[in-house]
Amino acid sequence: MYPIIPDHLENEIALRTEEIHSQLERHELDAVLITSNANIFYASARYFRGYILVTRESAPIYFVVKPSQLEGANTVYIRKPEQIPDEMAKLGIPIPAAIGLEYDAMTYTEIERLKKVFAASEIRNGSGVLRNARMVKTEYEIEQMKEDARHQMAVYERIPKLWVEGMSDVELQIAIEHDLRLEGALGYTRTFGAQMEINCGSLLVGDNADVPSPYDFSMGGEGMSPALPVGASGEIIRTGMTVMVDMSGAFNGYQSDLTRTWRVGDVPEIAMKSHECSRRILREMEAMARPGVMTCDLYNRAMEIAGEEGLADYFMGHCQQVAFIGHGVGIDLNESPVLTPRGKEKLEAGMTIAIEPKFVIPGVGATGVENTYVVREDRLENITNFPEELANLE
Repeated sequence: MYPIIPDHLENEIALRTEEIHSQLERHELDAVLITSNANIFYASARYFRGYILVTRESAPIYFVVKPSQLEGANTVYIRKPEQIPDEMAKLGIPIPAAIGLEYDAMTYTEIERLKKVFAASEIRNGSGVLRNARMVKTEYEIEQMKEDARHQMAVYERIPKLWVEGMSDVELQIAIEHDLRLEGALGYTRTFGAQMEINCGSLLVGDNADVPSPYDFSMGGEGMSPALPVGASGEIIRTGMTVMVDMSGAFNGYQSDLTRTWRVGDVPEIAMKSHECSRRILREMEAMARPGVMTCDLYNRAMEIAGEEGLADYFMGHCQQVAFIGHGVGIDLNESPVLTPRGKEKLEAGMTIAIEPKFVIPGVGATGVENTYVVREDRLENITNFPEELANLE
């Protein structure tokens, strides 16, 4: 038998439960039923198939379908969700008046089924409860992300040794993926949203960086197949190109987000200038971002800088530009808040955000840098402190 909550994480899960309770009050809900993999992991520090019910008054109830042999306080095995109300009655927990469901992560069929299970309750969208709870990380979560970053940076340090003249972008990406797995990466990139898909990350070379993608990532790429049209496409890496690497930092259920760019030989001056502009933007974001600052203000200042440098046409894409310069990161690669022109969220201490001012230079490739930061009271703490220069792979 295995404890559903590892002993050393009981206090950690209690902190997260307190945050969920706070968000329930804010959203005027009596309970939330957690169903998605990412949020089950957040609320229990493990993945299982089933449901977690958190009410304002009670400790979480873990309704487990699979796997077998989990045990611990408030762990109840069920075969189907229709059993939940009876099991709640056995525990002396009344049916909540208003229950939130994860509409943003569920199918219509799942929602309708659970509405019938809780026919006596008012059912509302409770996605914001978990989204807002997860925005501000505990120190334990931050340490998990720092561990990810250490492993990710160790692999990035070896990238110049993995490159061989004449390689394609796919061959170099496979070599990096192999090294990531040997370093301990879990081999996936968890993203939020049914229309967001990616493999172990993105590697962009030359004009492939300018190919629009249907996904809401900062950079595009044709990919290897119309079935996954993003990233490396088989482009041969040649002199005069840039190589942008934005690959997996998922080692323990959390993620760090790190992009670095290399060049092969000499590249045009505009490529060098745009890369240095990316670094300038990051320095200004580091000086500007503090608790209370609006996310839209960060975006707008980044756009101003790109315009001042005469690089607005290449900023955050060229053929297809995206309207953000950063995003939250944690269990999912793309979390709240998002740094957009209309973003109304205010930064809070404990948020973890990736800031990625990038450019696409036609005929050359992508340039720029991405770091993952922790918002502290007096600074942005960079947990991906890796050299940022546009270094030569040769």
